[in-house]
This record gives sequence, C-alpha cells and structure tokens, in this order.
Amino acid sequence: MTSANATTTTHGDAQGTGGPLRLAVIIGSTRTGRFAPVPAAWFADEVRKHHGFDVDVVDLAGLDVPDSLDGSADTDALGERLAAADAFVVVTPEYNHSYPAPLKAAIDYFHAEWLAKPVGFVTYGGMSGGLRAVEHLRGVFAELHAVTVRDTVSFYNYPDRFGDDGIPHDAESASQAAKGMLDQLSWWGRALHEARAVRPYGSN
Repeated sequence: MTSANATTTTHGDAQGTGGPLRLAVIIGSTRTGRFAPVPAAWFADEVRKHHGFDVDVVDLAGLDVPDSLDGSADTDALGERLAAADAFVVVTPEYNHSYPAPLKAAIDYFHAEWLAKPVGFVTYGGMSGGLRAVEHLRGVFAELHAVTVRDTVSFYNYPDRFGDDGIPHDAESASQAAKGMLDQLSWWGRALHEARAVRPYGSN
C-alpha cells in the first residue's frame, strides 16, 4: 500500500490506450484510535483485484493540511497526487450526521484538482452505515464540479462487520458492492478523462 507521504508507485496510462486509471483512495478520519485504515486497506485490495485502476492511498492523518489558505509542503504534495488522479474514493466515518472536519479542510483547500472527475464513497458508522456523511459530501463535491457515482460501499455497526484479519465477515457481499462502485467509477473516470483531453473542463 502506498504510504501517506509517498507518491503513487505505479502510473497508469489512461490517455486513449485503455490502460488503468489512477484512483486516489482518501482516508478521511485522523482521530487517534480510528477505524478508517481497516476498511481502506480492504478496499484498496478490492481495487487491485479489479484491474482497472492504479491505486494511491492518501492518508490525511499523515499530512499537515491547514484550515486556511496557507500552504505547506504537505499540501503541495497532496495537490500533485490529487491532480494526477482520474477518480477518487473517500473512506469516511459518520460524525454527528456528517463527516470529519479534517476531511472538509482537505477538500476545501483544493479546487481544480477535483474538476470533472468521479468520486465514490466507502463509509462506516452506526445504524446509518455512514450514509448521512455521504449525503453531505455529495453536495460539497457537486459545488466543486466533481461527479459522485450512485453506488456506495457502507458498513453499519462497523465494529461487528470485520474480522481480526481486516476482512468483512460477509466478504462476498462486500466485494460485490465494491465491484459495482468501481465499475461505475471506471466508466465515469474514462469518459471524463477522454472528455478533458479533448476539451479542458470549463473552456468555451
């Protein structure tokens, strides 16, 4: 798995060759004792099985992302990784019917990096499975001219959903959900990549 402070180690060639797309998997929780790395690691493995993507796991807990427009070496590096991505998946818990503040700061710091790219979600929480966080995030990404895909992967009552090995107890169902979302990201990612290559988004 790509570490928090490293650039992606594998580069696809999506430009007209049918090669893999670059997918950035963003771990949105930074709290001590967080659960997020567990579903993120599982999902990254599902991405690798899909064979349609090169995956870059971006862990916000390892980065200094300010809540202002003051930049840092970390934000510069993060911006490069986001700009290189053809699609994104945000792994997030639900906090008080929404999503973590550090994730909001990281999203808001950037703009052009999100434009005309697809976004999916892997969420976890209590009975809602984190879906209320997704509903908030859909509005945020729409404002940034990103395209959120319909399907999500969610885990309700998450402490009971994973084994000690980090694999969901209902592995087959979870893998099917991941594949469904990845298929949508692949279609949108390639379509939007090709469209941006023909005409940059926002150009006349």
